[in-house]
Amino acid sequence: MRLPVLIVAVLVLIGIFVDCYIWRRIVAVSRRRWPGVAYAWSSLFMLIFIIVAVCLPRRSGSDATLTCVMWMLYAYFSIYIPKYIYCVISAFSLVPRLWHGRRWSFFNPVAAVVAVLVFIVMWWAAIVNRISYQVKEVTIEFADLPEDFDGYKIVQFSDFHVGTYGSDTAFVSEVVDVMNGLGADAIFFTGDIVNRRTGELTPFVKPLSRLHAPDGVYSILGNHDYGDYCTWESDADKAENLEEMKSLQKEMGWELLNNSTVYLREGADSIALVGVENWGEPPFKAYGDLDKAYPNQSDSVFKILLTHNPMHWVERISGNDTVNIDLALSGHTHAMQMQIGGWSPSKWRYPTWGGLYGDESGAHKLYVNIGLGTVAIPARIGATPEITLITLKRAR
Repeated sequence: MRLPVLIVAVLVLIGIFVDCYIWRRIVAVSRRRWPGVAYAWSSLFMLIFIIVAVCLPRRSGSDATLTCVMWMLYAYFSIYIPKYIYCVISAFSLVPRLWHGRRWSFFNPVAAVVAVLVFIVMWWAAIVNRISYQVKEVTIEFADLPEDFDGYKIVQFSDFHVGTYGSDTAFVSEVVDVMNGLGADAIFFTGDIVNRRTGELTPFVKPLSRLHAPDGVYSILGNHDYGDYCTWESDADKAENLEEMKSLQKEMGWELLNNSTVYLREGADSIALVGVENWGEPPFKAYGDLDKAYPNQSDSVFKILLTHNPMHWVERISGNDTVNIDLALSGHTHAMQMQIGGWSPSKWRYPTWGGLYGDESGAHKLYVNIGLGTVAIPARIGATPEITLITLKRAR
């Protein structure tokens, strides 16, 4: 059985159960026939709606189709997740029936209020919070930071997924203006500029070309930038897509570090900026090669590593005495686009999912940016889009 068919079957069965329960509640409390009839018709419409959404092509469809599917699925779940919550809370009203008592009727209005609040939060996350970026200022101290880099400022941003915005450049242009105004010495992008195809980047080349810093703009590729999430007619088409990605980033004035190193210089001092292609644990493909990017990793040169997936730092660098990489910058996690206070479900998948981390020795540090864009769902429940302003300080 194909996965989409299984997904549709499960969603349909759960949806029918939930709708039957709510329909019975409406019929029980309503003195007229039309509310129950109206709800039944709306449920039938949503049933057809989810079947169409899941059956639309995603890998082979156009970018517009993918965006449409994303919003359709989100619209469906913004209605049915509140319904699920209503049913769970409302079901507690039936507990007295276990001893033949009367229903606890107060659970039903409570369930309705909570369901409405969840619906509002979900659409607030999609309409408002999705583009309510936050500039996070972080100071990181290093004992071996070269003196002339004391106070050096870096802007990091990640996971823009510009295809989600279609051809609307307003948000991207605003973000570029903000980053340009932060007074950074260098700007680093840590991967995932698109969702599936390089063509998504084309409308945004002009605004992203305005991004500038005295020491330059540097980037790496993320797992979404290789065309692995799209069906291609041939390997040659996929390879052409990747070459176009490299060409457009060059046109934007960004220096793409594909398993390579450049040196940033301040006065008489320099630091190595090492960039690897996407390093991914399964199911993500691994293109990154740290040994190729910087063969002598144990030398005394101060190094900053750009690596999209923070698991690269966890598995290859953290606690490794033979690797002298002072700071790694990553993205990828998005904090699963859901964060309440300091908690995110992303912690179940990634031990380093957002913010600043260090290993036990204190020699290796990692900062994970939770991204600017969205993928899969066009919303951020908490997990505000992030621009990071990092100041390097020499420990006294």
